Amino acid sequence: MTILIPAYEPTEKLLSLVVKLKEKTDYKILIIDDGSGKHFQHIFKKTEYYGCTVLHHIKNRGKGESLRTGFAYQLLDSASEPLVCADSDGQHSIDDIIKIANTIDTEKNEMVLGIRQFDGKVPFKSRLGNNVSAFFFKLVTGIAITDTQTGLRGYPSRLLSWLGSVKGSRFEYELNLLLNAKEDGITIKQVPISTIYDDNNGTHFRPIKDSILVLMPLIRFCSSSLTSAFLDFILLFVFQGLTGNLFWSVVTARVISSVFNYLVNRFFVFRAKNVSNMQSASKYFGLVAVIMFLNYSLIALLINVLYVSDVLAKLLTEITLFILSYSVQKLFIFKKNNMSKPAYTPD
Repeated sequence: MTILIPAYEPTEKLLSLVVKLKEKTDYKILIIDDGSGKHFQHIFKKTEYYGCTVLHHIKNRGKGESLRTGFAYQLLDSASEPLVCADSDGQHSIDDIIKIANTIDTEKNEMVLGIRQFDGKVPFKSRLGNNVSAFFFKLVTGIAITDTQTGLRGYPSRLLSWLGSVKGSRFEYELNLLLNAKEDGITIKQVPISTIYDDNNGTHFRPIKDSILVLMPLIRFCSSSLTSAFLDFILLFVFQGLTGNLFWSVVTARVISSVFNYLVNRFFVFRAKNVSNMQSASKYFGLVAVIMFLNYSLIALLINVLYVSDVLAKLLTEITLFILSYSVQKLFIFKKNNMSKPAYTPD
C-alpha cells in the first residue's frame, strides 16, 4: 500500500501526518513537492528522514499535476500496489486513511471516496465550496456525491493508467475524475470519514473558481446549442431572401446548423476526437430526428391533454429535451476511451 500526498508550501502538519502513519502502519509514503520553494525544503527533508519518497516540481503546477506525477511514478515503482491519496494539511485522521486503504477492492474498477460529514465547526469557505460543487455535479451527472472535493481517495493499481489520462491541472482534476468515472465504467464507493478542522491555513482551494470548473462541459454545451440556434435563425432568413421558398430555406438552414452543432459538440464540447466519424454522425443525426419528434409530441401532450399554456409547454419541453440531448451525447454518442497510459516525465 502506498500513500500519495501532494504538498504545496506545507506546514508542520505534513510532518505530523508522516510520523503518525509510520507509527501505525508499514505503508510506503510518496510525497509530491509542488514547487513549494526553498523555504519549505526543511520539511520535505524531515519526511525523507522518516523514509518517505519525495518528488519535486521545479515550479507550482497544481494539485492535479502533482497527483498525476505520483500516479506515473507509482506505475514505474510499485505498479501492482493499491494507492491512497491524502491531503497534507491534517484534515484526514490516520484511522480514516487506514479505513480507506482497507476498503479498496483490487479486483474492481472502483474508486473509494472518504466522504466528510461536515458536522460541527466547519469553515464557511470549505462548506460553501463543497455545497456548490456537489449541487452542480448532481445537476450535470445525476449522481449524488455529498463530498466531491474530498482529497482522501483510494484506488486499485488497475486504475493507474486511467488516473494519469484524465485532464485537469488543479483542483478541478479531482472533479474530472468523478465526471469521467461513469462513462469509463468505473464505480464510486462512498465511505464516511470524520471532518477535522483546526484552522484552514493549510488549504489552497479556491471555492468559487475551482468549484465552477465542474460546470464547464455544461457551459460549453449551452454555448454550442445557442450558437447553433442563432445560426439556424440567421440562415433561414438568408435563404428565404435568396430563394423565396420557405420549405427549402427551413430544411437547408436546419441541415447546416445541425452539421455545425455536431462538429462543435464533437471537437469542442465533448472533445471526442478519437470517436468514429460514421458512428457518431449517424447516432447524432438519429438523435436530432428523435428530438424533433419529441419536441412536437411533448408540446402537443402538454397543451392538448394536460392543458398547459403554450409558453409553459414550450419551456418545459425545451428544458427536458436539453437535458436528454446532453446526456445522450455525453454517454453514448461522444463517449471517449480514456484508458491510455500516461508518460512519466520528472522535472
